[in-house]
Amino acid sequence: MQSPRYKRILLKLSGESLMGDQQFGLSSTILKQYAKDVAKVYQLGIEIGIVIGGGNFIRGEQAAQQGIDKVSGDYMGMLATVINCIAFQHALEEEGLPTRLQTAIHMQQIAEPFIKRRAIRHLEKKRIVLFGAGTGNPYFTTDSAAALRAIEMEADVIIKGTRVDGVYDDDPEKNPLAKRYDSVSYQEVLLKGLKVMDATAIALCQDNALPILVFNMNEPGNLEKLIMGESIATIVQH
Repeated sequence: MQSPRYKRILLKLSGESLMGDQQFGLSSTILKQYAKDVAKVYQLGIEIGIVIGGGNFIRGEQAAQQGIDKVSGDYMGMLATVINCIAFQHALEEEGLPTRLQTAIHMQQIAEPFIKRRAIRHLEKKRIVLFGAGTGNPYFTTDSAAALRAIEMEADVIIKGTRVDGVYDDDPEKNPLAKRYDSVSYQEVLLKGLKVMDATAIALCQDNALPILVFNMNEPGNLEKLIMGESIATIVQH
C-alpha cells in the first residue's frame, strides 16, 4: 500500500466554492461533498487545518462600492469567513469528525481564540482545526491567512481547492486555449501575475519554502488522490 505523501496539511477553500451553482450563500450539497472528501483524508491519519474565504457573502471591495470604508468592509469579510467555518464545521461533524474552530477575532460563545500551541495540540490529537476571521487584521486576504496559519502549524503543504485542475496562464473557464502548468515557481507566479494566491501569501510561502498545490476540489475523491501522490494538481515551489 502506498503511504500518504503528507502528514499535516492546510486546506484553503474559497467562499465562492461553497455556493455551488447558486449566486450567493451556501450549498448544502457542496458542504456535504467537501466534508465527505475531508473525511476520507482524515481516515488516512492526516492532520488537517482549514481556512475558508468569505466571498460567497461579501468581499471588502464589494463593501467599498457601497460606500463602506475599506477597514469596515474587511472586518465584514472576516465575519463572513466565520459563518462559512461554522457551516463547514457542522458538515464535518455530521461525518463523525472531531473539530475545533479558532478565530483571529475573539468571539467566545462561538469559537476558541487562535492560540498557536493549542491549535497544534488539537492537530496532534487528530482534531480538524478550522481557522476563521482571516488574520484578524484589515488589508490581509484569507490567502495570506492560509499561508500564515500553515507556517505557524508547520504544515507540509497548502492545498488550495478550486473549480479547475491547476494553475493556468489565463482563465480556463473563459479561454479554452489557456495553458496549464504542471509546476511553477513562486517567482513565476509573481512575475506573470498568475491567479494562485495574492502576492503577500506567495511571498510568505516562498520565504518559508512552503509548497502550494492547486487542484479541482469539485471532483469527488480528488483530495484523497492528491494526498496519495497522484499528479492532479499544479505545484508551486522553488
